[in-house]
Amino acid sequence: MKDGTVPAGSAGSGTKSAIKGVTTTLDFIDFGSENYYEEDQQKTKAERKKLPENITSQQLYKDILRIAWPSLIELFLSSLVNMVDTMMVGRIVGTEALSAVGLATQPKFIFMSMIMALNTGATALVSRARGANDQEKANIILRQSMVFAAIISIVCAIVGTMTSKYLVIFMANGGMSDDIIKEATLYLQIQMIGFPTGALAFSVTAALRGTGNTKPAMVYNIIANLVNILGNWLLIGGNLGFPAMGVAGASLATVIGQLVGTILALACVFSGRYYLRLRISWKNLFKFDKDILSGLVTVGLPAMIEQLIMRAGVIIFTRMIAGLGPVDYSTHQVCLNIQSMSFMLGQAFATAATSLVGQSIGKRRLDMAQHYSRCCQQLGAMLALMLGLLMVIFRKYLVMLYSTDGAVIARGATILFFVAFLQPIQSGQFITGGILRGAGDTKAVALYMLLTVVVIRTVLCYIMVNLFHLGIVGAWIAQCADQCTRTLLFIRRYNKGYWKKIKLLS
Repeated sequence: MKDGTVPAGSAGSGTKSAIKGVTTTLDFIDFGSENYYEEDQQKTKAERKKLPENITSQQLYKDILRIAWPSLIELFLSSLVNMVDTMMVGRIVGTEALSAVGLATQPKFIFMSMIMALNTGATALVSRARGANDQEKANIILRQSMVFAAIISIVCAIVGTMTSKYLVIFMANGGMSDDIIKEATLYLQIQMIGFPTGALAFSVTAALRGTGNTKPAMVYNIIANLVNILGNWLLIGGNLGFPAMGVAGASLATVIGQLVGTILALACVFSGRYYLRLRISWKNLFKFDKDILSGLVTVGLPAMIEQLIMRAGVIIFTRMIAGLGPVDYSTHQVCLNIQSMSFMLGQAFATAATSLVGQSIGKRRLDMAQHYSRCCQQLGAMLALMLGLLMVIFRKYLVMLYSTDGAVIARGATILFFVAFLQPIQSGQFITGGILRGAGDTKAVALYMLLTVVVIRTVLCYIMVNLFHLGIVGAWIAQCADQCTRTLLFIRRYNKGYWKKIKLLS
């Protein structure tokens, strides 16, 4: 098996027609029966652990890595660009500029949660259509999700641009100067004006991930990130005759990079080279399939609530830290940025898990869904432990990449102990959460977010910061408690097996 077109009839009933893009073991095995859930319930624990005949663990690991590695590179480079953005802003403009970027980031993520929720639904539905080898339905899901993304993103752009100043003032929580608020407002306004371009690219990426085709997203995101870095160099400090725009230049460079990425993403789905082919005409533009719409709402609405809950909790948490002053807030931003780099491992394997579990369910093979889940969790845990160890060893030097401020370096080195500790925990959380979302079990995930991010993290943060006066260390203790509890809840939900019987497409 390899990337490319699989000859018709080469193996199993899953290869009756040529399949474009990434192929996996699933394409070479037979469909399960209509009563697949009932049959799974009759199996013993030992029987569920047994691989199907002629299927090896090595094949499953290869399938996972085939999907995960391009996603890993894509996420790594995206995180790297965010790091470079933060480094360049911090070193060229100063510590206060780091605070300005941080104030604008969380409000932007509020609006992004709408698109992320829609993408969760699109990935889940496309993966099931891909598993059932229903290419036409996958194309319709792509078109409808992109139309929704365009409408939602335009509304968000208008609202976000008009309310930027008020959102930044709210985030500052009285702990920032007027100059920082002014810079943050301008940064957020530029981001919101360019919001629709990024939203469309995210929708294409979500659909491609559902099919297992992660290489195209890797390529166009690499190009977009390179454009972003070049734009930073030209516009933050002013080079080759371009104006020195500081924080605003970093924001504009991001938007330009997003625009380039979106153009390339659209070219991928219009070409039809990666299983999906986007066809848009005035006749079908606003023609919606009720079955698909129902599936998008079933998965997407709880996912949106989940994202909004998470962002609300993070905003409350961030405001508490902002109230500690620019040094602690800048330290927090640096450590969050480093932590976001570590997210890539869990997110890459979560992408593989979401795609493969969704495709397995679409093919009515719960046995394969469970085997892929187990392999994803094992690979993610192993790599996360290695990354955590590296963070402990190089923690001081990582912070020094962002700032030359002695106070920020000292505090940041301490906080990175917490970040390292969380590596295997957050990896398990991302992967198990990806499995649940890919199967459409998003209601429980939203409830767990409410309990852990809003209740546990914010309440414990208030106690640690205001009653025990532990400052930023107390805030990160609260974050660790949130992450540990959430991971345990996700694993418990997965083990109950409710995700196996959720139907999204008829």
